[in-house]
Amino acid sequence: MNPSQDARPAADPHAARLRRTVAVVAAINLAYFFVEFSVALAAGSVSLLADSVDFLEDTAINVLILVALSWPLARRAAMGKAMALIILVPAAVAAWEAAQRFAGPTAPDVVPLVLASLGAIAVNGTSAWLLARVHHGGGALGRAAFLSARNDVLVNVAVITMGLVTVWTGSGWPDLVLGCAIILLALRAAHEVWEVSEEERLAAKAVNGEKID
Repeated sequence: MNPSQDARPAADPHAARLRRTVAVVAAINLAYFFVEFSVALAAGSVSLLADSVDFLEDTAINVLILVALSWPLARRAAMGKAMALIILVPAAVAAWEAAQRFAGPTAPDVVPLVLASLGAIAVNGTSAWLLARVHHGGGALGRAAFLSARNDVLVNVAVITMGLVTVWTGSGWPDLVLGCAIILLALRAAHEVWEVSEEERLAAKAVNGEKID
């Protein structure tokens, strides 16, 4: 046996497992964002369009956890702020769609809306299940990722319920009202990601002995 191999420090299996998990969760959330965003535009649903932003939020949080395992604080802070801005882009699209429809909201196509929401439940449920086993090693961001995925399932159920109400009433108002509520949640999520990044920026300055502004 090579003595130099004996001297190498053992890799942290928990960190490696956490890294693999958040990479998988980030990938499936990013992929489903494009699916749900496209279906929402085709179905004409403001609430589904707004819900798709949740997948970018979850992608951002898990990417931040991934880079936090190896990147210095300053780079993590910059990445976090970029992620917060990325979240705002589809949220702005959803807000524009909502504003356009207030004069006369139209009912969305319920079948693709429900199917997309069922897929969202599967993705968020899988993400929550994967993160439940490793989120303690990711600190505050790890817990945020787990709670976000778990809570998103409830939002997906709300979208499906809204679809059933739409079938019953034939009105576009349930979709519009729920969409506005989800847009506000997306804006709050972007703010929280930005705040975490700002904390890391200040921590990096403190570590480097720089003046904190």
